[in-house]
Amino acid sequence: MAVKGLVYGVYRRRLRRQLVGKPRPGHVGLVMDGNRRWARGQGHSNPSVGHRYGAMHVEKVLGWCEAAGVQHVTVYLCSTENLVKRGSAEVAYLMQVTEEIVTERLNRPDARWQVHVAGQLDLLPDTTSTALKAAVEATETVSTGNHLTLAIGYGGRQEVVEAVRALLETEAGAGKDLDTVADSLQAEDIARHLFTAGQPDPDLIIRTSGEQRMSNFLLWQSAHSELWFCDAYWPAFREIDFLRALRSYADRKTAS
Repeated sequence: MAVKGLVYGVYRRRLRRQLVGKPRPGHVGLVMDGNRRWARGQGHSNPSVGHRYGAMHVEKVLGWCEAAGVQHVTVYLCSTENLVKRGSAEVAYLMQVTEEIVTERLNRPDARWQVHVAGQLDLLPDTTSTALKAAVEATETVSTGNHLTLAIGYGGRQEVVEAVRALLETEAGAGKDLDTVADSLQAEDIARHLFTAGQPDPDLIIRTSGEQRMSNFLLWQSAHSELWFCDAYWPAFREIDFLRALRSYADRKTAS
């Protein structure tokens, strides 16, 4: 194990050196996939415990992001599809874990990340939405420049629908008819009503577990994002995996 750790450390330092002076993503999106499969592989009788290990791993990954100068991170905690398709017991467990992690790890006096939420909070249990809102309020004054967006009860298609609905309601309230709105409609008009309004679009999206699909994550915002897929399950996602993703991003940007 000592030799393995030494080799890992040497390789990690090598990757860091390769990134010196190279383009870095300012905003990274994380699709944290594979929690349940990781738990099964570890021999846990209840694969849902993988959600707890996965949620705890976020804090470590945020440290890697901060060290690499990535100041905007969006993590995909739970989709609208998860809320409907997963069993009620699993969803309840995931919400409980979310409340604990948000309260204990993000909502704290020494917080280094300003928390934002993207999603339909009315789809979540009251205790979960209350914990999320408390974290947003408590971290409003964080001055590090680091921004963490939690995508929970989130779906990319649903987000666009809600944005268009909000836009139409706003324009109707201003006395404009539908033809007038249609004639002047621009992409920026919709973007102003997205859950992530005011945040930059992701430069790089990382998905773990070997799956290579977007799964309804930031569909509007990722129009020009670089994508990087990793075979490791999320709880086993290592710093060298993260650095490889940054290296891939830098290589693509340098070659373009």
